[in-house]
Formats: sequence, structure tokens, C-alpha cells
Amino acid sequence: MKASDVKKAHVIEHEGTVYQVRDIERSSPTARGGNVTFRFTLYSIPGGRKFDLSLRADDDLKDVDLARRPANFSYMDGDAFVFMDNEDYTQYTLGPEVVGDNAGYIVGGLEGYYVQVIDDVPVGLQVPTSVVLTVVDTAPELKGASATKRTKPAKLNTGIEIQVPEYITNDEKVWVNTLTGEFAGRA
Repeated sequence: MKASDVKKAHVIEHEGTVYQVRDIERSSPTARGGNVTFRFTLYSIPGGRKFDLSLRADDDLKDVDLARRPANFSYMDGDAFVFMDNEDYTQYTLGPEVVGDNAGYIVGGLEGYYVQVIDDVPVGLQVPTSVVLTVVDTAPELKGASATKRTKPAKLNTGIEIQVPEYITNDEKVWVNTLTGEFAGRA
């Protein structure tokens, strides 16, 4: 596939590494006869490492077929996460290197997880944009401080720690934005 045909969210292979295209910037030369250049912002699959790539319009890239399979979290197998496909009940075992920073957002009984598969091999995990987690440890509420907008650290049931408003107490369920890792409201 030519660089000029690549669109956002395409999955490509460059120098043996698989990337997903997140952003494309097109620059046209002012002089006649100059080449149009495309600058791609890529993220590796798995791992999510950012990579910038500049190519001319007629340079070739290898298109990779990435399937997104809806799945639910089933159980832990050692330090690996096991997901079951919602449609054909295939089990995918994802190691910590594939899950990465998303490990803190994996809970049972929640819809919206997608296992990214290339040639029947799971290579990534897409989590919902927000998840409900339970506060397991946070400082008690300060009386008279409810009018302020101060925050305090709170440890959640998956092991991650976020900042929450002072009025949140232990055993409360809260929404967490998985894109920013921030408190998004009471559940």
C-alpha cells in the first residue's frame, strides 16, 4: 500500500514492527516538482511505544490485518490475563507485556474489552474508556473541607492509585477514565 493511501487507525508493518496509525500530517512542497511528504504518528502493537515516521507519497508500507475481538475477562493464570471471546468462546491468554499499563483497568463482569488479534495471535488489549473500580484505601474525609476542591490519593481494588475528591470514602465505587487515569465520578 502506498503511503498516500494510509488512513488513521490503519495497522501497518514497518521494519518488522507492527504499528497503528494515530495521526497523519501531509506537507506539500511550494516548489514545482517537489515530493509530497506524509508524517505518521505511530504506536507499536503491542507495547504502545510512540514512533514518528516520514515518507514520500509513493513509498510502500505493508498493510496488516488486525482483528478486534470483543471479549470478557475470565480469570488470572499466574501473571497472565485470560479473556474469552464473546462470539466464539475462544480463550486468549495475554501476558503482562501485552496488557501493559492497562492491567489496572481489568475487572470481571465488564463489557467493552477488545483483544487485538493478528494471524490468530493476541497482540494487544483495548480497554473501555471508563471503568468502575472500588476504593480500598484512602484517608478519611476531613470535616468542613467539602467546599474545597482538594484531592487525596486513593488505592483501588486493582492496585492502581488515583487522586479522588476529599468526600470519597473506603468501599465506594468510582468511575475511572482509562485514557487519563483520573477520577471521573461516583458510580
